[in-house]
Amino acid sequence: MKKDLLTLSNVSKWYGDPQKSTLILDHIEFTVKENDFVVILGKSGCGKSTLLRIIAGLIEPNEGQVLYQGKKITHTFPLIAMVFQSHALFPWLNVLENVELGLEALGLNPHQRRRRALEAIDLIGLDGYESAYPKELSGGMRQRVGFARALVVNPDILLLDEPFSALDVLTAENIRNDLMDLWIEKRIPTKCIIMVSHNVIEAVELANRLVILNHDPGRILKEVEIPLLYPRDETSHHFQELVDQVYTALLTTAESTQVTKRGERARIVIGMSYRLPEVSIHKLQGLMDALIEPPYHGKADIFALADSENLSAKDSLPLFEAIEILGFAQISKGDIELTRSGKALCQADILERKKVFAYHLMRHIPLASHIYHALQDTPRKRIVKEKFLKELEEFMPSEEALKNISIIINWGRYAELFAYDNRTELLSLENPEAEEEVTSSETYQGQ
Repeated sequence: MKKDLLTLSNVSKWYGDPQKSTLILDHIEFTVKENDFVVILGKSGCGKSTLLRIIAGLIEPNEGQVLYQGKKITHTFPLIAMVFQSHALFPWLNVLENVELGLEALGLNPHQRRRRALEAIDLIGLDGYESAYPKELSGGMRQRVGFARALVVNPDILLLDEPFSALDVLTAENIRNDLMDLWIEKRIPTKCIIMVSHNVIEAVELANRLVILNHDPGRILKEVEIPLLYPRDETSHHFQELVDQVYTALLTTAESTQVTKRGERARIVIGMSYRLPEVSIHKLQGLMDALIEPPYHGKADIFALADSENLSAKDSLPLFEAIEILGFAQISKGDIELTRSGKALCQADILERKKVFAYHLMRHIPLASHIYHALQDTPRKRIVKEKFLKELEEFMPSEEALKNISIIINWGRYAELFAYDNRTELLSLENPEAEEEVTSSETYQGQ
């Protein structure tokens, strides 16, 4: 029987003061055993990276605890190492010096640090680049330095925060394959790996277990065992079945699984603190146009649709999420089906599409409605973006708040609900003298 290595017990994290806090992670519980490769999946903003940082000891949970072999983790320590999405190297240090940094906390003498660092650099495939500086290296090589810096301490637990997402496809595949060779052939003493990813195929290819998080707040929605032997064949029927299963789970939320008394699935309702998916309106409408055309006629298997449109999980999941929260489609049991409103948008001309989109933006996205009504209630019909940014920062970190504001500005400008001046950072009504009809129109209702 495999030994328990890491245990998360009722881990919760929130931001803000107790009266106005936003719950990010809600009572997360799972155990990682020796020889586990666990991938944490979830939509953007579900708290995946926050959870990884709590495991690393970089962030304190507000409730609960993380136990390493039964002992509580309260700060960083050498038996847990982390590779970040960005390489996070010091530009004034060369490769060897960057890797040696990971050993300073161990109290090794300079000779020992040099020997261990050289071994790690050779292991990760960077032999000959010891004296090179980060600016002289490609993105893939810089990320290899990040891996070497983590592995040089011989960690029991290796944490990976989307380490391949910033790389091109070929480079990411090469580094993934090299990592798996080291892991499978036991050329590193690491006892388990925990990785955050948004890439479903990557997750099924690498992990023996998936932990899928819901969002707002982040809760464990489902755990999926991956019983496939390494190396895995992406074209096999079993592999594709698992990918489809995970895809379906990722597009299932607590809200979307509720049903009405008539047995119909309830409409998703989101709040001001909802992390909006970062998608292009044109890509969103392009996907809907593809869905309404043959052979789908408004309903399709989500994985088949994404595959036919050459969409990766990184691109397709936010698009599916946006279509659903805007009320243009419903997703259930792995299928996506356009609502009456979604079909109306697809069949409309350009100007009519803007009206349909504006109505649904006001009806389904509270942040858009809040900004619009605030502008209506202001005598000059203009408000600086900073005001709304500060409001959102009560619910989420500043970076997420800025992203949400940027998304809603793009959506609102397309719908012609309001305008935005990049120079002055002022939001204003498109036509302050005219009362828009989007707040009262019944024309575009309907699921």
